[in-house]
Amino acid sequence: MIEAVDPVILQETALDVGEFKLVPALTVAAMLALFLGVGYFFRVAAVDELWVAGRSIGSIENGMAIGANWMSAASYLGVAALVATAGYFGLAYVVGWTTGYFILLIFLAAQFRRFGKYTAPDFVGDRFYSDWARGIAAFTTLAIAFTYAIGQASGMGLMAQYIFGISYEAGVILLMAVTIGYVALSGMLGTTKNMAIQYVILIVAFTLGLYATGWTQGWSTALPYLEAGPQVAEAASIEAQFVEPFANASYYAWIALAFSLIVGTCGLPHVLVRFYTVDNERTARWSTVWGLFFICLLYWGTATYAAFGGLLYDSEVSGGEGFTGMAGSEADALVVLTAQLADLPTWLVGLVAAGAVAAALATTAGLFITASSAAAHDIYTNLYKEDATQREQMLVGRATIVGIGILVALIGLNPPALIGELVAMSFAIAGTVFFPVFFLGLWWENTTREGALSGMIVGILISFGAILNDTAIPMYTGVEEAVLPGLATYLPGTSSALIGVPVVFATIIVVSVLTDEPPEDIKRLVRQCHSPEPMSQMESAEDAAADGGAPADD
Repeated sequence: MIEAVDPVILQETALDVGEFKLVPALTVAAMLALFLGVGYFFRVAAVDELWVAGRSIGSIENGMAIGANWMSAASYLGVAALVATAGYFGLAYVVGWTTGYFILLIFLAAQFRRFGKYTAPDFVGDRFYSDWARGIAAFTTLAIAFTYAIGQASGMGLMAQYIFGISYEAGVILLMAVTIGYVALSGMLGTTKNMAIQYVILIVAFTLGLYATGWTQGWSTALPYLEAGPQVAEAASIEAQFVEPFANASYYAWIALAFSLIVGTCGLPHVLVRFYTVDNERTARWSTVWGLFFICLLYWGTATYAAFGGLLYDSEVSGGEGFTGMAGSEADALVVLTAQLADLPTWLVGLVAAGAVAAALATTAGLFITASSAAAHDIYTNLYKEDATQREQMLVGRATIVGIGILVALIGLNPPALIGELVAMSFAIAGTVFFPVFFLGLWWENTTREGALSGMIVGILISFGAILNDTAIPMYTGVEEAVLPGLATYLPGTSSALIGVPVVFATIIVVSVLTDEPPEDIKRLVRQCHSPEPMSQMESAEDAAADGGAPADD
């Protein structure tokens, strides 16, 4: 169960807030100006470029964009916080988020590219020949983007407090406004170019902070990831749960969380759309490989940051009282707090904070693009006005970016959970609602429209019900525990997919068996997604299979 947290007020915590820091502020200002400039230079005027960057992105660049898209505030800041405060249990986040990419690589990346549409709801609507399915998928996409982005807004506010000396609330509003501006201007093409730049910034900042902390404290020299054993042992002597499996939560909770994050990775629309931006299925696979490499560069250091930060917090802040009791806002800023407590130069601490801003901006940009495409392409064009012009689609897409950005900023002013927990909730929704539909839709040609609709509805009831039960209702009604505590034990909002995914799989399979098989042209479409024949840049499975619906063996 997730406990409600108080509004974020960092002035009373260990992070050095309240003062304007010139060099870090100039660093962030230059970074934001660069992002806006790149967005303007690569501004779009065509729908192909707005949604899928004209399918022109190469594997390494797309891999960097995947890494930046993935390295959200939850990864950059939140994972180290979760390992420090929850110990071994926090490693479920690293295991789950990383393992999911292997499933993507093997089962989904190339197949999605061969399908060759614009959005995740596009796939659902066309594969299951249903406007209702498209609408439900678009709604779920908006819900995932909204929940995921709240955590990024929270991270932006924390970092703006440190860098600019402004209030948390002002920081959220300022940085969200910048994000809204450059995403609405640039679309997927400019956003992808920015993501590659953002990845370089965030990985350099994260790594420099880690190395500098290890050097100044005499803990490491060349590879802090491998040299931190004594510090991990010392941290464990202070807080046994740091290395003791399941001291903080049950074995079931660990497995449920890791599983939910694995399948959630495979169901996130803003991750899957990355495969539509490349020219063919081979590039899609290599994009995943490069993305996993770039992601691992950061994840390798999160546990080390947790050990270093925990020891520094114990000696400098708590006075030997341990570190797992740090405030939630301190935990969420632990990576930056570690650099500060190590007495690193202010400019270097500011650079680490700037990396967190870049991480939050990159992920929020990807989320806003998928939300805008769901609203403009899937809802407005496909469900409301089929003859919508490109100008109309662009206007609706940009209006959606502004609208969802404002809503995210408002909720981000008083987030209902820690950054990592908020992101885990969006993964639980993606895994429960989307993963079974994507997997069976691509690998079982007899999956029917009725099966997909039933499965998605069941998935929404399970995942949204779990979040309402143990997080949303308690947070906003003042109740201290879940509405149904027994249910929250086995169906937590962050981990509902362990129960939800098997139930949704079973629902889809049973209903599909009991209903009429899909049309032959849909079956051919599915088979074409697994064809060994190379495809051209703008080709889709629908193009390749368009032969009048002849039998597959003709």
